[in-house]
Amino acid sequence: MANNITFTMIKPDAVRANNIGPILSMMTEAGFRIKAMKYTHLNKDTAGKFYEVHKERPFYGELVDFMSSGPIVAAILEKDNAVEDFRKLIGSTNPAEADEGTIRKQYATSIGENAVHGSDSDENAKIEGDFFFNNLEVF
Repeated sequence: MANNITFTMIKPDAVRANNIGPILSMMTEAGFRIKAMKYTHLNKDTAGKFYEVHKERPFYGELVDFMSSGPIVAAILEKDNAVEDFRKLIGSTNPAEADEGTIRKQYATSIGENAVHGSDSDENAKIEGDFFFNNLEVF
């Protein structure tokens, strides 16, 4: 059964490009409700812990460097079928392959700098949301 929350981060590339507002607008216009949100800057240790699942992959170091290169916006979003619907909204990791009207098609510049993160499963949405937010911060 699908859950009704997902986790997202607006990544440093999109924050640097001043796209926080337009990306949040796309999320809310698609019917997502923001349950928690914070503007923060990950250091390398925190970024490394968040992406620990990728530790053995060749891109891990580059990913950690990128995600700690500037501020991000972390958020928990709510909507029926949240994970699947959000994955559709953000589009393919490669913006050149992303569908028109998706966040990555509009705001990503490359596979590595792809504007947003979105949970890939209900289980990971919970884990990722809990990484950034405690119970007092989720509404």
